[in-house]
Amino acid sequence: MTPIVFAGPSLHGLDLSSLRGIELAPPARCGDILRAVRSGREIIGLIDGSFESGPAVWHKEILHALAAGCRIAGASSMGALRAAECEAFGMLGIGRIFADYRDGRRVADSDLALTYGPAELGYVPLSVALVDVEDGLGRMREAGRLSEDRVRSALRAAGAMFFKDRTWDRVLAATGIGATEIGALTAWLDQSGPGLKARDAQLLLDWAIRPQPGRAAASRFASTHFFDQLQSRLGTQ
Repeated sequence: MTPIVFAGPSLHGLDLSSLRGIELAPPARCGDILRAVRSGREIIGLIDGSFESGPAVWHKEILHALAAGCRIAGASSMGALRAAECEAFGMLGIGRIFADYRDGRRVADSDLALTYGPAELGYVPLSVALVDVEDGLGRMREAGRLSEDRVRSALRAAGAMFFKDRTWDRVLAATGIGATEIGALTAWLDQSGPGLKARDAQLLLDWAIRPQPGRAAASRFASTHFFDQLQSRLGTQ
């Protein structure tokens, strides 16, 4: 069966016009991984997931999928968090963001948070995640577009902002530069390639589209009262 990948705003900036052999599903909510297993999916990718608009994907769903022999990988956003938490049980983590959480270089979930538009608008990001701010500022510094002092000022400002308020205009304005230069920098950034979240998301898409030999080795799964309730609830939907 076709691999399924749950994704949304983290795909922003990627060229998906030639993507074949993968079903792209909206950001995952509680129950979506369980539904994917029930539908017979053997390859599941988790990139984006809900965390404020609805209940997030349970770790128990992932453990259930692994026990059923599914191959499941995470990257970029919610997928990176869940992979760092479930790697010991067989979930595959992909990309630098995952590695940063796994190795303790990052610990705050809020580094990944952003707001985005609805499916009808392609989940367009309306704010920018801190991981992408750090990546973008680093690229500006390396290209000589922004001085070290201004990069530090922007990083301090971005780290202090509520994730819904964090936009490139606000981050760059904190350095003291004017609107014209801010416009030039954001235009340069758009042309310089996808951000870190998108690059990690692309790595997961590449993984999902490759032929997967056999099935993953099944692990043991211990159900719980709450997981049984979730299964019962989904059974009526």
